[in-house]
Amino acid sequence: MMKRLMSILLVLVMVFTLTACGGAEKPADSGDSASNKTRVALVFSGNLGDKSYNDSCYAGALKAQEDFDIELKTLEGTEASEWEANFLAVAEEGYDLIICSSSNFEEYLKEHSASYPDTKFAIIDTTVEGDNIVSVSFAQNQGSFLAGAAAAMFTKKSDIDGINDENIIGWVGGMDIPVLHDFYTGYEQGAKYVDPDITILQSFAGTWNDPLKGKELTLAQYQQGADVVMNVASGTGTGILEAAAEAGKYAIGVDLNQDGDQPGSVLTSMLKRVDSACYLLIESVVNGTFEGGSKQYLTIADNGVSLTDMSVMKEALGDKFPEEILTEIEALKAKVVSGEIIVENYEGFGPNN
Repeated sequence: MMKRLMSILLVLVMVFTLTACGGAEKPADSGDSASNKTRVALVFSGNLGDKSYNDSCYAGALKAQEDFDIELKTLEGTEASEWEANFLAVAEEGYDLIICSSSNFEEYLKEHSASYPDTKFAIIDTTVEGDNIVSVSFAQNQGSFLAGAAAAMFTKKSDIDGINDENIIGWVGGMDIPVLHDFYTGYEQGAKYVDPDITILQSFAGTWNDPLKGKELTLAQYQQGADVVMNVASGTGTGILEAAAEAGKYAIGVDLNQDGDQPGSVLTSMLKRVDSACYLLIESVVNGTFEGGSKQYLTIADNGVSLTDMSVMKEALGDKFPEEILTEIEALKAKVVSGEIIVENYEGFGPNN
């Protein structure tokens, strides 16, 4: 009890501080707490406007708001102290559903969810046990396998401007957390499936919100011989895509379709349907089908992850676009779905975790 009182005190202090500084809250709909609307809060470990993971999650929630007339509240934060304060603030406000958008909220959910037994919680990108918690994870390793294979094939096309004779590709992540290692595990396996001798450069920015850092790390990898770099860095990733355009090289987008963000510089994007996950979680509460204590794992077969059709790059390259990459990606996709190819997971990830 004392621990919970201290947590609530922390919330009050943090909320007062955030309010005094302009706040971290960004309501999509102020709503009417006295109405019968389903009340949903979405907490982010980063900011909206990343054109990636967070925006995808928010898009799914906005679609649910439109379809189900829910009350929706979003809170953003870039530091751990803000994440916990935001989480506890909406828990105290008694929302029907609180969606933790990323694994950065795992420890707070483990510590505090039992204190709010009447609140439904959901977390994306990790699994947390609890009778009032639904966990949703993705086979980002499978989607990244396809991205790695595409990068390994594209880096051999030295007749295309910006592609050198070295078989080197890169990968830049945001924070150094397990889910990003699951991305990298698949990316590495896919690239080495195509070329066992390929070199893969890896860097972590240590943040989701620093495009300049992302750009710096990506340019460094280009200088080391990479000509295709995968972005797995949320808001930091906009700098990765900018680096590709500036250097006359290539990038791979993530989460949302980022192919058009720097047209002609983004080979493809690894789509991770966080929007669908958020939408379905809200729909389950509205329809009364929310099952606490359950987990979902969305794969290629479930359309949880995939690559774009590369149409933007096809238009940019014209006759030079290597159509065989698309053909081979479809063949690899079928082999993953059938089980002929087993994509490895980083430790602690996968359908049984």
